[in-house]
Amino acid sequence: MTLPHGFVVALGPHTRVLDDGRTLLGGHPARLLRLSPRARPLLTGRTVRVRDAASALLADRLLETGLADPVVRALPPLPAQGADDAASCTYVIPVRDRPRALARLMDSIPAGSPVIVVDDASHRPDLVSAVAARHGALLVPLAENVGPAGARNAGLRLVTTPYAAFVDSDIVLTHRTVPTLLRHFHDPRVAMAVPRITGLATPGASGWLGRYESVRSSLDLGPHAAAVRPGTPVSWAPSACMVVRVDVLTQAGGFDATMRVGEDVDLCWRLIRDGRRIRYEPSAEAAHDHRARPSAWFTRKAVYGTGAHPLARRHPGNIAPAVLAPWSTALVLALLAQRRWSVPVAASVWAVATVRIAGKLRSTGRPVRHAARLTADGAVSALAQGSALLTRHWWPLTFIGCLTSRRMRRAAALAAVTDIALEYRRDTRLDPVRYGIARRLDDLAYGTGVWISAVRGRSTAALRPRLVLSPRPPRERPRGRTR
Repeated sequence: MTLPHGFVVALGPHTRVLDDGRTLLGGHPARLLRLSPRARPLLTGRTVRVRDAASALLADRLLETGLADPVVRALPPLPAQGADDAASCTYVIPVRDRPRALARLMDSIPAGSPVIVVDDASHRPDLVSAVAARHGALLVPLAENVGPAGARNAGLRLVTTPYAAFVDSDIVLTHRTVPTLLRHFHDPRVAMAVPRITGLATPGASGWLGRYESVRSSLDLGPHAAAVRPGTPVSWAPSACMVVRVDVLTQAGGFDATMRVGEDVDLCWRLIRDGRRIRYEPSAEAAHDHRARPSAWFTRKAVYGTGAHPLARRHPGNIAPAVLAPWSTALVLALLAQRRWSVPVAASVWAVATVRIAGKLRSTGRPVRHAARLTADGAVSALAQGSALLTRHWWPLTFIGCLTSRRMRRAAALAAVTDIALEYRRDTRLDPVRYGIARRLDDLAYGTGVWISAVRGRSTAALRPRLVLSPRPPRERPRGRTR
């Protein structure tokens, strides 16, 4: 499967071009890619356009390593056997009650698109049926409630188009959402593409929790395009809105109907394990009607956490609440000790890691400078993960420790302040105090769900950090591999 002619990729915002275009540094985990003399001219500025086998190979390598992303605006609309977008993609909507939200969503779907509404045993099926009939959708009524995954599978079995858009009933689309996502399927390895989930403007969204959710929603994957991969900043994709390649999803067995939560994460990781690509495209947006009432909001966050143990059982290498290298672990532990030697030891650990990584970058011209930047990023990431362990995943243990240890109280307070400093978003129109309260409640709810799942499953797998036993310095690709 090769990229077609005309496909364009651009280096990501965090990818650095070194040595006059001979070397690229970036990706997750960070790696070094040296371009052969034949490959260098194929990189024009920060883009590569596929024109032949060599440029297709280079573009594919850049996508695979996370150094570049498709330039979706440069790609043409996806042809599907001569049909237009509306005829090439079926919208599958799982719903249980919420007829008004369903009608609002269907008003946002392009006219003429095939739509399948799966009624997952609504209490008032007549209301859902009336909305589906008014919009000309095929209604699939289920006799018993099977959950979102089972409802989506029921719709999937009736799809006859090459692509399907699974959209929850509390979503509102724009006219560009699905057509933009469909352009990613020019890459034959892409099995799924997802938009950025934004907040829907509703009366409830103006409250303080609504404003917090507008920038810290669990469904919002951020402003940067990315490949979805475990262990990266975008490690999963929500099923609130996703476009999929029907034949690939059918071969994969669809969604796991035994999972009531986390089924979207499981599907992503199964597709990636099978060698498929999933693209996150923030230029395509879908608005979500966020829960803003405190009780409903808190409960939903906790429900998200209950998916941790089932995911840990299915994907034990992907669900760890923190992934740390030995040097970053030592740095965090030294600071948590809160001794006179803590800062000097942490600084020494950082310096040693910088020297070691600089040795891997000696061919870049400024190895120490680049290594220092990488280890600084790693230190910030380690501190953020350590703070999340104390305030989110391990909060019951932190609470118990705070009852008896002054040092633990200081560590917890520092972790909470550090987290807010790293994550505070001024565009919430919330002051730092209310933002911090919402953030801590968010962590409390999710962490509670994780512990509930761990107790039910009688396993700590979802609570255990993963230690990468060998440091992960940037990896240098052989010069002859990229042509």
